[in-house]
Amino acid sequence: MKRSAFLLLSGLIALAIGTFALFAPAVLLASKGVASAAANIWAQEVGALLIAVGILAVMVRQHRDSPTLKAVLVSIVVMQIGLFAIEALAYRNGIITLLSGIVPNLMIHVFLAAGLIYYIVTMRNANLDSPY
Repeated sequence: MKRSAFLLLSGLIALAIGTFALFAPAVLLASKGVASAAANIWAQEVGALLIAVGILAVMVRQHRDSPTLKAVLVSIVVMQIGLFAIEALAYRNGIITLLSGIVPNLMIHVFLAAGLIYYIVTMRNANLDSPY
């Protein structure tokens, strides 16, 4: 898959999940076995952030290799790994009680992080004169 298609797909996933979290946080959290007004607020905040990341991914999908694009992709990988770890630990600690509510998310995080890492590693280093 071309990087531009992958970034479009990842951006659309972020936009869809972010919109769902922003406008239906209680439904999203119920699928994980979590219910509280405070958790709804946090889900909405994460939803807004996911929408922002989704817009960013879509907007940079056609960009050439550059230190800036590399930084964007690295930051999205960090986000994917962080979200994976947070959900896995929350399930292990009994905060998220439904495994069925996190398995699809964990698979998406692994897929997106692996794809982004692939595109970072295969960037043409000749065009990347940044130390990052």
